Amino acid sequence: MLSKSIEMEKLCLDCGETLRGRSDKKFCDDQCRSNYNNRMKAGQQCCIRPVNNILRKNHSVLSKICTGEKVRIKKEVLLLNGFNPDYHTHLHQTQSGNTYFFCYDYGVLKLNAEVYLVVKRWA
Repeated sequence: MLSKSIEMEKLCLDCGETLRGRSDKKFCDDQCRSNYNNRMKAGQQCCIRPVNNILRKNHSVLSKICTGEKVRIKKEVLLLNGFNPDYHTHLHQTQSGNTYFFCYDYGVLKLNAEVYLVVKRWA
């Protein structure tokens, strides 16, 4: 009895062209590999990218405002500069019970309805 193995033609995962060369090859060239991986990552990033953009903007606003160790600023000025208080990276609660909302290395503490304290955490 003769067994005949049918060899399946492998196709590039990106463009669908027939692959030549190594048996474990998945893409015909670097461009197709890059296109395929970028397309796969784009689906994962659709929810993350907008949040990261807001966090970057918040960090930029805070770094321009707080050039020293700390600064008091009106809420209105923060908002006019594009700061979005709904987005932050983490919280820090002090022993006195105050809660700072941090955007990476800049913390914001609400002193009253109109005034905030912005601090820079030094590494």
